[in-house]
Amino acid sequence: MDLQLSGRVAIVTGASKGIGLAIARSLAEEGAYVVSVSRTRAGELPGKAVHVAADLMDPQAPARVVARAVEEFGGVDILVNNAGGPPPGVTLPRVGFMAPDDADWQAMFEFNLFSAVRMVRAVVPVMQERGGGAIVNVSSSLARQPGAMNVDYGAAKAAMNHVSKALSEEYGPQGIRVNTVSPGPVLTDWWTKEGGAAEVIAGMAGATKEDVITQVAPGMMKLVTGRLVDPQEIADAVALLVSPRSGSTTGAEFVIDGGFLKEL
Repeated sequence: MDLQLSGRVAIVTGASKGIGLAIARSLAEEGAYVVSVSRTRAGELPGKAVHVAADLMDPQAPARVVARAVEEFGGVDILVNNAGGPPPGVTLPRVGFMAPDDADWQAMFEFNLFSAVRMVRAVVPVMQERGGGAIVNVSSSLARQPGAMNVDYGAAKAAMNHVSKALSEEYGPQGIRVNTVSPGPVLTDWWTKEGGAAEVIAGMAGATKEDVITQVAPGMMKLVTGRLVDPQEIADAVALLVSPRSGSTTGAEFVIDGGFLKEL
């Protein structure tokens, strides 16, 4: 299927690894010009791509990123707000409402909500000049599954869902589509790195890191598929959503979570 992305300009945040890298690669392989945004550069990208080093917890960074995209490629057609998860230096999961303090809550919202809000604020005028665009905000299935684990993260992503719907309503008539992709547990560095989620849960469950990834976590989260999600599965959905082939899809949430969410 031709996604009709050739020549379009895409900004992908949090693109050094995991979901973001998979998205950036997929868009580049479809012929898009990709501006890959992360604090440090990691995986290589195919096609015509540039890396912009930026810490999106800096309120001035989003405007600089958009300006660089315009300088390099003449505009922006696509924004994927993927940066998120544990703020720099933070290890998740955290269990219990009392675990995060005020500073933890502020950092979580800064990284998972405000950075995306600022990216949208910077990119909308550029998209308006080009007659439209597509925005995908990467949220989380935890936004709709409250619990004692990672309550601050889930709250930030729930706010992201609200903002996405509001943006879709306001800017849809101007040709800017806004959708949300909500992954479940995805097999990324968040799980696999030293001291990451798999090791934290292994310490709680008295299991090995490998068993947590292959058995304990899928069982604990009651994943219908019996496995964590592959980052490429998220990237494929994002590529379709930003494509003109999804021209009538806006204000939607695509949940890709292995069957984690059970609600209607």
